[in-house]
Amino acid sequence: MQLPKTLSADMRAARAPIRGWLVTGLCLGAISALMTSPAMGAPPPPPPPPSLPATVLAPAAPDVQTWPGTIALEVDATDLAHRLLKVSQRLPIAPAAQGGPLTLYYARFLPGAHGPYGDVARLAGLTVLAGDRRLPWQRDVTDPFAFHLNVPAGVSELQLAFQYTAPVKHGGDRISITREMLGVEWETVLLYPAGPAAAAIRVKPRLRLPVGWQPATALRSPAGQPARAGEDGWVDYAEVGLETLVDSPLFAGRYTKRIELDPPGTPHAVALNLLADEPGQLVATAAQLAAHKALVQQADKLFGHRPYRQYDFLLALSDEFGGIGLEHHESSENGLEADYFSDWDKAIRGRELLPHEYVHAWNGKFRRPADLWTPHYNTPMRNSLLWVYEGLTQYWGHVLAARSGLSTPEQARDRLAAVAADAQARSGRVWRSLQDTTNEATLGPGHTAEWEDWQRSSDYYDEGLLLWLDADTLIREKSGGKKSLDDFARSFFGRTPQQRADGSIQPLTYTFDELVTALNALQPHDWAGFWRERLNRTGTVAPLDGVSHAGWQLRWRTEESRFSAQERGWSGPEGDERPQDMAYSLGLRVTSDGKLDQVYWDSPAFQAGLAAGMQVLAVNERSYRPERLTAAVTANIDGKAPIQLLVKDGDHFFSARIDWRGGLRYPALERVSATPDRLDAIYKAK
Repeated sequence: MQLPKTLSADMRAARAPIRGWLVTGLCLGAISALMTSPAMGAPPPPPPPPSLPATVLAPAAPDVQTWPGTIALEVDATDLAHRLLKVSQRLPIAPAAQGGPLTLYYARFLPGAHGPYGDVARLAGLTVLAGDRRLPWQRDVTDPFAFHLNVPAGVSELQLAFQYTAPVKHGGDRISITREMLGVEWETVLLYPAGPAAAAIRVKPRLRLPVGWQPATALRSPAGQPARAGEDGWVDYAEVGLETLVDSPLFAGRYTKRIELDPPGTPHAVALNLLADEPGQLVATAAQLAAHKALVQQADKLFGHRPYRQYDFLLALSDEFGGIGLEHHESSENGLEADYFSDWDKAIRGRELLPHEYVHAWNGKFRRPADLWTPHYNTPMRNSLLWVYEGLTQYWGHVLAARSGLSTPEQARDRLAAVAADAQARSGRVWRSLQDTTNEATLGPGHTAEWEDWQRSSDYYDEGLLLWLDADTLIREKSGGKKSLDDFARSFFGRTPQQRADGSIQPLTYTFDELVTALNALQPHDWAGFWRERLNRTGTVAPLDGVSHAGWQLRWRTEESRFSAQERGWSGPEGDERPQDMAYSLGLRVTSDGKLDQVYWDSPAFQAGLAAGMQVLAVNERSYRPERLTAAVTANIDGKAPIQLLVKDGDHFFSARIDWRGGLRYPALERVSATPDRLDAIYKAK
């Protein structure tokens, strides 16, 4: 997930691929067509539900043996009008003579989302066949992601069919299918058998695209090359393990371009796969492409080793396709505004997205917290080390953006100032520790933070960035500049990966104690105490020690930095405009039509009775305009002109008086001359 705070919520909502077994041969679409043909007549009604267990009893330890045979998975993605993915799945069953109960899972706990973000409600039309016989199924009464059925004796294969109903309306869930491009996360189009570990299940995927479209994915053809769609739109991929399939999502579109970011012949090569609403949006300058190539080079210098077979950035540039930032081991899903290249100077924050997701190939996918690893996608994850998984990735994504030229040092400092100011404004720190925020993803979808600064959210991202800056500057200071967190990157994350029998990379897990041991081997210090004190403390003090140890301090100015003034939301209609930012003065953010996007807890706006969702109609008896609110804040510095707001709250109107005398306040970093400029050394390209 780069997952800056404004991006992180949507990013989290967009995780999880799934796989199952597929056997080559007759496709399920053909079976469905045969069953509904005039010769066959309508399918017979299903028999009464069998007697099945009321709950699914997950095995204590999944069987590590390979599921017999290979699941054949076919996905038809040509119905753009209805945003449907039509699924046909052939599931081998053995031994054929026995039969008996079988439970099928739809993925619930999604990698990258770190929680129960699978959406089984989008599965529709499920039918299960054994030959020409339709089998009844029963959903588990306590686990709606589990489907029970009885397999008749002698059946060696089941045929499954269903649809994945992708979002069709803007303003709700992320749009993943448009008239110009689509995304397929394999876990959404697959049912897999309970029992085996995901890595022990084999799947052979096949996908049909609209004619003329081309795909981008980390999956490869049976010949080991990036696959191309044929004239009929079908694309065939090599057989893989379910874990690899779910970790290899696919983007496809009408307008695509593949750019190799490495010289020809480079082992473990990296490619940038672009998709856009229009052909002109794929055009990048030589300097822009050089920055993306430098990202790969700077990551090599940081980690010293590539922990993947090959890597594919999937980057959608669109005003319709939903924004996303989601990590995978050998690829990443990324969605940004259509003007990513054409409006380069204004896309500052978006340019930390690719570095963040790329770092996850090392931190999170290859080296993985032990309690985040699970055998399959219906086993809950535990998130105690997300401050490493996401926080350290946020730090290195920020640093690599500067080192590669995706951002300038000035832009990087502006971004860091915004992070520091937001951390300082997190009033909820007095009751909720940073460690507790790592449970945020476990809460799952559907909950909102009405007072985000007070309730806190996924703060382990940006606050994690600040803590790892603190660790980096401490190592540099204690070692007299001879060591840094770069050395930790090479020693801890640059290990040689082990491959499974099928060639996929085996994750290497770690614990808190192993992390502490590795840091002590690099630079002796009470690292256990360092982390526990910062992670578990509550109070009013923001974690800005790393900023000061880097030779800078947070200060306030009356004008926004270039970074803040040009900051943007996600792409597409579900992406939001940037509100007028009065966060650090009045304690609110307000959109161009006067809607209060955010009100900070116990701020002047809060004390005046304002809350998010209300609408400011007038400022000092004149209709709301951003410049009028700015002028009113400035005019009351001497306390002689308190700000009068006319506010609409549903059907109610009221007047709010705010006597704020601190003027306009926007964050900036100011150099501390008595301390070495370690930030300059951190941002400098290697």
